[in-house]
Amino acid sequence: MDASPADRTGEDGDWEGVRLHVVSGKGGTGKTTVAAALALALAAEGGRTLLIEVEGRQGIAELFGIAALPYEERRIATVSRAQLGLPADGGGERRAGRGTVGKAAGKPAGGGGEVFALAIDTEQALLEYLDMFYKLGRAGKALQKTGFVDFATTIAPGVRDVLLTGKACEAARRKGADGRRAYDAIVMDAPPTGRLTRFLNVNSEVAGLARFGPIHSQAQAVMRVLKSPETAVHLVTLLEEMPVQETVDGFTELREAALPVGGVLVNMVRPPILDAAAVAAVDGDHREEVALALAEAGLGGRARTGATVRAAVEPLIDPLLEQAREHAERVELEREQRADLQHLKLPTYELPLLSEGVDLGGLYRLAGELKRQGAA
Repeated sequence: MDASPADRTGEDGDWEGVRLHVVSGKGGTGKTTVAAALALALAAEGGRTLLIEVEGRQGIAELFGIAALPYEERRIATVSRAQLGLPADGGGERRAGRGTVGKAAGKPAGGGGEVFALAIDTEQALLEYLDMFYKLGRAGKALQKTGFVDFATTIAPGVRDVLLTGKACEAARRKGADGRRAYDAIVMDAPPTGRLTRFLNVNSEVAGLARFGPIHSQAQAVMRVLKSPETAVHLVTLLEEMPVQETVDGFTELREAALPVGGVLVNMVRPPILDAAAVAAVDGDHREEVALALAEAGLGGRARTGATVRAAVEPLIDPLLEQAREHAERVELEREQRADLQHLKLPTYELPLLSEGVDLGGLYRLAGELKRQGAA
């Protein structure tokens, strides 16, 4: 994996044919931010993307600076190649997800794309499901008031996961009255990697609850989508030991469960400060060299003498050398973590650390990076 991935602006993305992008990662790696950036990147060619949140944290609303999302699909952003800092000409009709751009119903005019969002409410999803299969109508409201929904999803967490994954899979399959796909791509901000395989492997989770009937059939339908070539599970990580180890473990669990592994998205990558030679030389005795460099930079004031220069330079030498050693240690650690990720032999993308934080402009910048590197 190259520390500076090649610019692939003029090429098709790596995930041609994928409609459902599941994004996971260890807590603190920025998986919600990466999922949102991926949704923008996938819509940039003029498509429609649905960004789904399943953990009830309203992280999507916070990222886009909007009010809390209700349990309904709502447009939250428009996006174009120009907004991502990309050339306006994307090479003609490019594909977003499986269908060609513009195949989804309701494509906006002007060449831009749209991102919709849905924050799935487990209670509402279960009531919707019960009404769909059992025609409960008003009785469903009574169940809600008595606390049955919370009780059911607590004692049978597999049912909850079927509902959450089922909404994403339904959106991926949905077509309008004209036969066109409702969305070109779906991006799910999934639970952290430690819970991911259990969350996605809904067949095994409901096996002890229902061996036939609507719940069983729903789980089977969900698994057909999740294990198909139309799905890819992407793992977000940092170049740090614990996130990388969790990524490796998540990769292994996904493969064992026969779930389709996508790419690795390395977030918050810091730019190198010292070149390779400087890093290699950091352990030597460089006090005099650093002192000379600082003196040549003008420390010591206008009327400089040897004494004034030394007095100005001396307090800075040890802190600067310590920072250089710390930087060299970080570079070596990141090199080791990159090597571990390389062993997975997965497409890998790197997103820069935004020192000013991730505001809406930063989110579009990250989307542009994903687009340039071929992730969308």
